[in-house]
Amino acid sequence: MKKLLLMSFLLVVGILFQSNAQERKITGKITSSADGSALPSVTVQVVGTTKGTQTDALGNYSIIVPSSKSVLSFRFVGFMTQEIPVGSQTILNVTLKEDSKALEEVLVVGYGTQTKTNLTGNVAQISSKAIEGLPVISTEQAIQGRAAGVFIESGNGKVGQGVKIRIRGSSSVSAGNNPLYVVDGIPITSNDQSTTGGPTNPIADINFNDIESIDVLKDAAASAIYGSRASNGVVLITTKRGKAGKTNVNINYFSGSSEATGHRDFLNTAQYVELFTEARVNNGYSASGGYTRFDRYALGERARWQDPTSANYTSTNWEKQVLRTGKINQFDLSITGGNDKTKFYASGSYSKQDGIIVKNSFERISSRLNVDHKASDKVSLGINFSMARTFNTRLSNDNAFSTPMQIIALAPLSPVIDPRTGEYTDSYNGAVVTQYYNPLLSIKYTDNNTEVYRSIGNVYGQWSILPSLSFRSEYGYDMLFQNEEQYYGKETSRNNTTAVNGEAYKTNTLMFNYSTNNFFTFNKNLNDLHDIQAVAGMSYQQSKRSYLDATARSFPSDSYKMLISGATKADANSTENFYSFLSYFGRVNYKLNNKYLFGFTGRVDASSRFGTNNRYGFFPSASAGWLLSEEEFIKNIPQISYLKVRASYGLTGNAEINNYAALGLYSASFGYVGTPGQRPVQLANPDLKWEKTAQTDIGLEVGFLNNRISAEVDYYTKKTTDLLLNVNVPGTSGYSTLLKNVGELENKGWEFVLRTDNSFGDLKWKASINAATNANKILNLQGQVITGGFLNRAVEGQPLGVFVGPEYAGVDPANGDALYYKNTKNTDGSIDRGTTNDVNQAEYVVIGNPNPKWIGGFTNEFSYKGIDFSFTFQGVYGNSVYNGAGKFMSANGDFYDNQTIDQMSRWQKPGDITNVPQARYLGGNGTAESSRYLQDASYTRLKTITLGYTFPSSVVNKLKLSKLRVYATANNLLTFTKYTGWDPEVNTDYLGGVAAGNDFYSAPQPKTITVGLNLGF
Repeated sequence: MKKLLLMSFLLVVGILFQSNAQERKITGKITSSADGSALPSVTVQVVGTTKGTQTDALGNYSIIVPSSKSVLSFRFVGFMTQEIPVGSQTILNVTLKEDSKALEEVLVVGYGTQTKTNLTGNVAQISSKAIEGLPVISTEQAIQGRAAGVFIESGNGKVGQGVKIRIRGSSSVSAGNNPLYVVDGIPITSNDQSTTGGPTNPIADINFNDIESIDVLKDAAASAIYGSRASNGVVLITTKRGKAGKTNVNINYFSGSSEATGHRDFLNTAQYVELFTEARVNNGYSASGGYTRFDRYALGERARWQDPTSANYTSTNWEKQVLRTGKINQFDLSITGGNDKTKFYASGSYSKQDGIIVKNSFERISSRLNVDHKASDKVSLGINFSMARTFNTRLSNDNAFSTPMQIIALAPLSPVIDPRTGEYTDSYNGAVVTQYYNPLLSIKYTDNNTEVYRSIGNVYGQWSILPSLSFRSEYGYDMLFQNEEQYYGKETSRNNTTAVNGEAYKTNTLMFNYSTNNFFTFNKNLNDLHDIQAVAGMSYQQSKRSYLDATARSFPSDSYKMLISGATKADANSTENFYSFLSYFGRVNYKLNNKYLFGFTGRVDASSRFGTNNRYGFFPSASAGWLLSEEEFIKNIPQISYLKVRASYGLTGNAEINNYAALGLYSASFGYVGTPGQRPVQLANPDLKWEKTAQTDIGLEVGFLNNRISAEVDYYTKKTTDLLLNVNVPGTSGYSTLLKNVGELENKGWEFVLRTDNSFGDLKWKASINAATNANKILNLQGQVITGGFLNRAVEGQPLGVFVGPEYAGVDPANGDALYYKNTKNTDGSIDRGTTNDVNQAEYVVIGNPNPKWIGGFTNEFSYKGIDFSFTFQGVYGNSVYNGAGKFMSANGDFYDNQTIDQMSRWQKPGDITNVPQARYLGGNGTAESSRYLQDASYTRLKTITLGYTFPSSVVNKLKLSKLRVYATANNLLTFTKYTGWDPEVNTDYLGGVAAGNDFYSAPQPKTITVGLNLGF
């Protein structure tokens, strides 16, 4: 018995000893087959067990394996998984090969993703790498010049202001023309909510450094899945998500300064006196009368304008008083990580930009948390949540006397500071001193602030019912609270007569927009012959807007600015409205034999905005593609690595009208002397329906030399019918207009994209160029002519917003009269190109087009042993800009506004050849609205340029970091243009509707240079 127990004991000990002897420690390093670089966060797992680890920042790993029979699995996103038996090895280094399918470009489309190869629509993608760290406020500004057919224009240089974006032209005359924005699957509020100035930009509330990719859906095949709101294109914004592996901390900070991209030269004191004295005499006025005015502008001291040797001689450059050196600072912190079950991305950001115009700034504080959790093999859950607070110190509209840029109208004779008062020169003892109100008073004694609190988020659950079938449900919201406050001190009463003792104005706007998407996704491959992808589901969205404003007047001093301190509560208003959409959608993509592609989408939308007879609309699309490079007759051509043709046709809609446009409305705001009252204000139209845009797209995609050279060419046509227009109705009805579906317009154009990979050895060099044309034409307005701006019109047979007016013919060399072409019809039908000095005898003709003929961008990216260098040129060609302020600032002495320096080239004696008419005070010689003030505004701009250096791992490791990069970036560094205004990229902020391409004292864009630091832990 004892011998048996002893033998059993020795057997157990032997087994344990043998087991421990078989366990061993395996170490090694994981690298990439592409460039030999170390791969961090590679999952290393013992096959058949839960035992595993991950590589560190240098690609190293260490793991205990049970025995020599163990097999290690190495997995990493974008690389092929490898399984290797351990055997007798203790050091196991592995080189992972890139997975070409995993690395294929994946594009975000509506309610899913698709690879570039399988796509039959037109989608332009901009990655986070292309836009991170740019010194701009909003996402649109960051992608300017980077997507073919996407025209982006900042109206002026005020920070935080609205940005115009047109995808393949304007699809509507009076409804909205901006695209639909969708963030992580949630349609968001992108329309201006401001009531106290020019349009603001709600997209600026989003920190674009949190964005993973921006996908622009351009044709119907891509955008029809969004149905009634996709006629102007769709911008899908996907934010960054966590990745399994080591927790990574990334810090980015940059700081810099800004200057105006352009300046204008105005008359100095000597030139001003010369021109206006001459102008008075030329039109029969005495010179001495002008001297009296000059004395007033010069605070009663003639030496200020007459004696250059006087110590008090004044020649003020007013532009320098309002344009300054701006500043920008931004700090971004992000943390990402997780494991196979839970992944997270968290970020915080602070940005502050002081604009190039005095008292204009924009501040943003934002945070984001994205979490994805795999609850089981079949169920995934997630949340996306962001919060932002922005504070915009704003300025008046471009057309207000209080806006800073209108200060250039003041005479150079006036000093900045009145020595008698120690204040800005404006009025003295009740008498005005300057020709116009001095905007510097508003800078000092006015507050105009807009504060926004914004939260965008969603939660989702996804159930993998079968390997090929899943269901996803998501609920999202976009909540925007905007607080606007204005205060006008009594010192501004010359400009605001109701502010004699101070005035305060306050508005609150609350937008709450929520939506839910519920859809099935089906993916199945049958025998490598049939590949089917399908999506089907429903969506519901409701948006509610509440608005409140109040005014108070008579404040004891400027120390009190809240409404409660005003002795008189002058006014108060409130409104509330909402809209909703109920939608059903589906998409099927089918690939046959890996080379024939077919796509079908359809969406049914119901909207509260439209009439009861047309509450529902159907928006389908069909597309097809042929992967020619999979055909044997192309495979035998080694130079061609990829070739695809595709075509699509579909319908989309436009629902951007007022929420109750189809209803007969009454208003109860017609009380009289305390007695309440109401009256009808709008006729009902139960037949009102969506504008519909039918779009055809034909595209070619090709790659050469293993795709080192690739190109895309697209031709498209867009025809919009049932335009939403206010049509005149008989006055006997008691109304003037009725909103109806009337008219048609079209857009046609070409898009070109060329990409090259010119890398060799350690030098990595990628280049891309994009260019696009667009021809817009209004086909039918039932004879209506819609006017806007200074000379803009919507008229049949012409582009939207075309300039129509008298054609300037120059100056009569005999007498200095401004001349205009008659352009009247002769009896034989020919056009009389004779000239007249009476603008009323000149026919109105098309004189220009605010819509560019071409837009484009050119980007190069270089890297060499840690050094990176990139730049982007952006160009706009063939458009015109009308200087609406020309009749004041370039008016050859018509009135006492200071003049641009070119007016010194005026006609002075018979025989003078010039384009500037004789100076005539109050003579109106050439100051009529005409092509005199219209210019070609084509430009090429060095949009961004970046130089950076990433320190090598030998330095980074010593500093206990995973990454260290320093860089410098410039934005709008160089501009090449013939436009003589402040900036060719302009669209004054106070005009809307069909008005486009108008410049009215609009500030130039900022030129910004920053230096930055990027740290990784």
